[in-house]
Amino acid sequence: MPKSWHDERVVAPEDCVLRPMLEKFAASQPDKVFARFADCSEWTYAQTLQIVRRTAAGLQALGVQQGETVHTWLPNGPDAIRTWLALNYLGAVYVPLNVSYRGRILEHAISLSGARLIIAHAALTDRLVGIARSKLTDIIVIDGEGVPVPGLARHAANVLDPEAFELRPLEREIMPWDLQSVIYTSGTTGPSKGVMSSYLQLYSGGNAANLTDSNDRQLINLPLFHMGGTGGVYTMLSRGASVVIVDAFQIGQFWGVVDAHAVTYVVLLGGMATLLVKKPTAESDSQHSLRKVLMVPLLEDAPAFSKRFKVDVYTTFNMTETSWPIVSGLNPTPLGTCGKVRAGIEARVVDENDCELAPGEIGELMIRADRPWAMNSGYFGNPEATARAWRNGWFHTGDAFRRDGDGNFFFVDRMKDAIRRRGENISSFEVEAEVGSHPSVQECAVVAVPSELGEDEVLVALVTQPGVEIDPKQLIEYLIPRMAHFMVPRYVRIVLQLPKTPTQKVQKHLIRGEGVTADTWDREKAGIVIRRQKI
Repeated sequence: MPKSWHDERVVAPEDCVLRPMLEKFAASQPDKVFARFADCSEWTYAQTLQIVRRTAAGLQALGVQQGETVHTWLPNGPDAIRTWLALNYLGAVYVPLNVSYRGRILEHAISLSGARLIIAHAALTDRLVGIARSKLTDIIVIDGEGVPVPGLARHAANVLDPEAFELRPLEREIMPWDLQSVIYTSGTTGPSKGVMSSYLQLYSGGNAANLTDSNDRQLINLPLFHMGGTGGVYTMLSRGASVVIVDAFQIGQFWGVVDAHAVTYVVLLGGMATLLVKKPTAESDSQHSLRKVLMVPLLEDAPAFSKRFKVDVYTTFNMTETSWPIVSGLNPTPLGTCGKVRAGIEARVVDENDCELAPGEIGELMIRADRPWAMNSGYFGNPEATARAWRNGWFHTGDAFRRDGDGNFFFVDRMKDAIRRRGENISSFEVEAEVGSHPSVQECAVVAVPSELGEDEVLVALVTQPGVEIDPKQLIEYLIPRMAHFMVPRYVRIVLQLPKTPTQKVQKHLIRGEGVTADTWDREKAGIVIRRQKI
């Protein structure tokens, strides 16, 4: 450790940095299971270290350097885990891509990272054809041949499994404040931003909440290209615990998966808890291994959920940029709370001038941590966005909150125009860019409207070109190959003009307020249901 390191708030590398953590547990508990997968295969800690070292050697042979950004573009599973851990084992920066990315959002993510190497599933390679690929020069293709991508040197998956290997030593020790990942989160007034996270940020989140211990097994049914998946795995690794990696949340298989893998803990985001509680009651509801649930947001009748399924319920507020700043206690009250500020965090609800508001008043939540590097290190390649978010020394969440006199915090609404649908964050800016590219559309605005599951649905209000008509069904067919499945609007409303301010800014709150009007077209009622591509 550096001679000047006297700050006890900064955790030692062997407790928070992936490489020494994995080596520590592989030595102290070699036969304990670290990861299980959907097919019931499993890796012990010793096996995980061996797999990661072999994969790292393959990456090192392709020239991957400490500090280099590398894309992974893979669904949840063994390959996603081993490539991520191998990159961090080398001190490289893990930059996962959403497997639903295509078109402009994919171009933007690749360009922003400056990565030269991408590790991609074969079924996704066709999306790289015909788009700008910035500095990409090499691709490792996993699980099949894929299609040739002109200009990229193709490497088969077996390059990650060298028969004999010898890892070169690191240039220097990987430290807690080093960059661990760049994870993309949706923009609001511009394209998606890459959140820079240190090893210490990932450690600080789940460990600060202190909901699990080394005996727990967490079900990871959130994607590894989101902080929800990555953060869960990292927390359990840092505790010497275990994880179960599945492709996605599936209501019909949820309890079967829990029991098949002896899961004790799970995070339920968005409508997941609603779907579970809406299932008919059964005698088996309480006969399972699950003991703890982190429910975000908290159901109105969370106590009934807890009683029915015999689980302890907790809730939180978190973002990719933060580290669980607000956490509840067991079976929280009052209704709608996100919890209270955890130890090591300061939080304020402020007005537009960053002046703190009184309890009960609604304003923007801003936070800061007393532990260095416990929150995001800024936005990759975007110093302007970093400066805006971190003004006055506080991180501005962009979310409207209120707090009560007892210190409970309540999420009110998004101050920004991001949309949360099916567990995915959507930038209205990016959806508007694609809708606006249709030749019949003059201008448009995208907003969130409530869904039956308590999350958001996407509504686009649009004005057509003069003298032109547009068929909503044809518009949706135009959009499907151009954007991720979860971004495709459910509702299309054709209007004569968009409501605007005197300075010509669209007044989205008026569109949101009107919601789904009688003249709004609903693609699901039209029989068009869009699901993610099965890989």
